[in-house]
Amino acid sequence: MIRIFIALYQRDLRLAGRIGGGASMGVVFFLILVTITPFAIGPDLNLLARIGPAILWIAALLATLLGLDRLFQADQEDGSLDLLHMSDAPLELVVTAKCLAHWTATCLPLVLAAPLFGLMLALEGEALAGLSATLLAGTPALTFLGAIGAALTASLRRGGLLMAILILPLAIPVLIFGVSAASSAGMATTPFLPPFLILIALSLASMALAPFAAAAALRSLAE
Repeated sequence: MIRIFIALYQRDLRLAGRIGGGASMGVVFFLILVTITPFAIGPDLNLLARIGPAILWIAALLATLLGLDRLFQADQEDGSLDLLHMSDAPLELVVTAKCLAHWTATCLPLVLAAPLFGLMLALEGEALAGLSATLLAGTPALTFLGAIGAALTASLRRGGLLMAILILPLAIPVLIFGVSAASSAGMATTPFLPPFLILIALSLASMALAPFAAAAALRSLAE
């Protein structure tokens, strides 16, 4: 099972690199949103620093949704999903491998680029470190929750909008505690640890439960 998991993970990573929808698309989207924000809000550095964590977290949420609609849809279209159904590997393992590959290709580059983009929003050292930590802890929850919507819309040709409608309500708690923890990192008046621990708990719960929900949705497509 470990060999199958690694093979699926490496396969999806290679596919993400070939179609160009992984790291480059997410980071470019991240950069565009961060670049246009000062033009819309103005040059007030204090205001930018105060709302910077929220802007970056919203950008991370939207960037994570990029390509998630194709997480299972491409395999559904070319017949690979049927072969995965008939393989010895449980669908929960397949879903987990594909989610981790998507997170590595899309979300990990955002975590690494976040400090640089945070400087563009006048964030300081502690705030930058807190922002990177919260993105590292919270983006797995966004990916695994998104996998549920991707599985539900795998048979639809243009299911990206429907997937976003299904997933955004589930992602709101992750966004709330992610922004709360990232904002607290640069402020001495509010504690950083409680919202950060809740964010980690949300990611762990999503990683434990979402593969079963997504696998059930995929099995319903095969019936």
